[in-house]
Amino acid sequence: MRALDPLLEPYELRGLTLRNRVVSTSHEPAYTEAGMPRDRYRAYHVEKARGGVGLTMVGGSAVVSPDSPPAFGNILLHDDEAVPWLRALVDDVHDAGAAVMCQVTHLGRRTSSYTGDWLPVVYSSPLREPAHRAFPKEAEPWDLDRIVADYVAATRRCVEAGLDGIELESYGHLLDGFLSPATNHRTDDLGGDLTRRLAFPRRVVRAVREALGPGPVLGIRMSLDEDRAGGLGREEALAAVAAFVEDGVDVLSVVKGTIESDATLAKVIPSMGTPSAPFLDFVGGIRREVGVPVMHAARIADVATARHALRDGLLDLVGMTRAQMADPHLVAKVARGEEDRIRPCVGASYCLDAIYESGDAKCIHNPATGRELTLTHVVPRAATARTAVVVGAGPAGLEAARVLGERGHRVVVLEAADVPGGQVRLAATPARRRDLLGVVDWRLAEAKHSGVEFRFGAYADVDTVLAEEPDVVVVATGGLPNRDFLAEGAALVSDTWDVMAGDVRPVGRVLVYDDNGAEPGLDAAELLAARGAAVELVTPERTVGPLVGGMNSPAYLRAFDEHGVTVTLASRLVSVTRDPAGGLRALLRHEYSGAEVERVVDHVVVEHGTLPNDELYHGLVPHSGNGGAVDHPALLAVRPQPEPADGRFLLFRVGDAVASRNIHAAVYDALRLCLAV
Repeated sequence: MRALDPLLEPYELRGLTLRNRVVSTSHEPAYTEAGMPRDRYRAYHVEKARGGVGLTMVGGSAVVSPDSPPAFGNILLHDDEAVPWLRALVDDVHDAGAAVMCQVTHLGRRTSSYTGDWLPVVYSSPLREPAHRAFPKEAEPWDLDRIVADYVAATRRCVEAGLDGIELESYGHLLDGFLSPATNHRTDDLGGDLTRRLAFPRRVVRAVREALGPGPVLGIRMSLDEDRAGGLGREEALAAVAAFVEDGVDVLSVVKGTIESDATLAKVIPSMGTPSAPFLDFVGGIRREVGVPVMHAARIADVATARHALRDGLLDLVGMTRAQMADPHLVAKVARGEEDRIRPCVGASYCLDAIYESGDAKCIHNPATGRELTLTHVVPRAATARTAVVVGAGPAGLEAARVLGERGHRVVVLEAADVPGGQVRLAATPARRRDLLGVVDWRLAEAKHSGVEFRFGAYADVDTVLAEEPDVVVVATGGLPNRDFLAEGAALVSDTWDVMAGDVRPVGRVLVYDDNGAEPGLDAAELLAARGAAVELVTPERTVGPLVGGMNSPAYLRAFDEHGVTVTLASRLVSVTRDPAGGLRALLRHEYSGAEVERVVDHVVVEHGTLPNDELYHGLVPHSGNGGAVDHPALLAVRPQPEPADGRFLLFRVGDAVASRNIHAAVYDALRLCLAV
């Protein structure tokens, strides 16, 4: 199989033999501690090495200078303390059979002036970056001298740590700030024509190549077409690559576009609802023009697409970065002939959005990613098989069933609906979000693989559950839409579930009220507007969808503009009454001024999260041995919950049956609980 599959072919890169052609490209999950790649960071990369990857690249933008402070957990490569941590990581990754490189950079303006040592941000020209909002100063000659020296010192630290190579970052950071005519407005000898704009980046490349010595690989990741007016175009970019190769670059990682705003970043790193691998043909054209190996990563989420990219000569090395956040054992499963068991990347981009929402990267449906020190990606068998009943087949229930099944327990799942999925099925209603169904489909297949029994159309009551004589019961009955927040008129409004399920199809003037701030309210507004309703989205927040990150918000904002959705911020829906002339009167109160206004509309749709559907749970509590109690220290340590002295069953609830939360929280609940059963 290895001889037939291009993914599994070994590859030679400047004398470095990679065991296959699959790469986890440079990215920063923000798993550092005090800027160091300590145990958690190391475990994350070692897991991918154990899972078969050929090359893992650490230090997504490891920073070389104090005036390039971390924007999202970057490694502080200007600190000698990084060396022993990197050495430990390198040794463990090598022991697991993979090669490892580190991306090295000066962030330039892609950071904040109000963090770290509060040094002024430097850049090619004093142009503000929209995403991080810093106003940089134009780098002076002495700035550039010390930054080159910092690159050299950082490179030497990488060599001392035993890394197989480094990659220079040249898109959205300092080097391309000089290279691109859109960001280099200098009038000295570092600005103007391409030769002048290349001068500083080439100086860095040459200095780094010399510091690396003859052995390690030197790569560069850069945009070969910034795809913007006045930006770096393909022909100049190719000329720049030729110069960099002459200076010692061994491998090129190709990017198309820029990353200076949410809108442009979402194009460079495409999310669900966009075509698979949209830049492959562009990258193939670049590969034909350059004299070094080419790698690329942008929504290459499935094995078939990755094979096509290699087999058709579009790439030499294929980046499957988010795909391996979803399943770090992707390559090993391909090698074992278990391709159908790979946990799919659904393109939700929660991995990126979570960095800004909660401080570090999280796969939307693999909670073990980034938590390798406490959770396992491979579920171990339990010493003793038990009988478990899971009620509900949403994401929490399906994860509980999958894990309990792989543990070797006898598992019965009772689901009132005819199909699995719960709220995920509603969230996947819009065409561009249908890939979310991968969260459901993979778990269903994996649970069945372990012999889990599913009973659909089975409404579970207390007697139904007790009839199974369970040792463990997991209630994953989810929640129901909450309209109780209204002072008046709860019976007059619809909720987002009604809209997404198609139970109601409001037309005319529709007010969508969202004080949840996540995707459901925006999904409903987009769907209604696309069907022709005149939609006003009202929120008490100071921004639209504060829980929807920068990778996903551009698609909503584009749709709102295309369909004429109006937005009202900082206003709370107080009550809804019938208008004597027909329709509804919605009373809005401004959060800050307290001023009240009324809207006369045809329909009101509300999104206020869910309340637990917990009747069954409370009915089971008196029959259980633990009363539904969870030992939190045991849960957090992934130890078994205390066994009841009276021998009765253990009862737990997970997901929205506890409180209104997201998909990641639901599967995380189930995984860490059931791993210890």
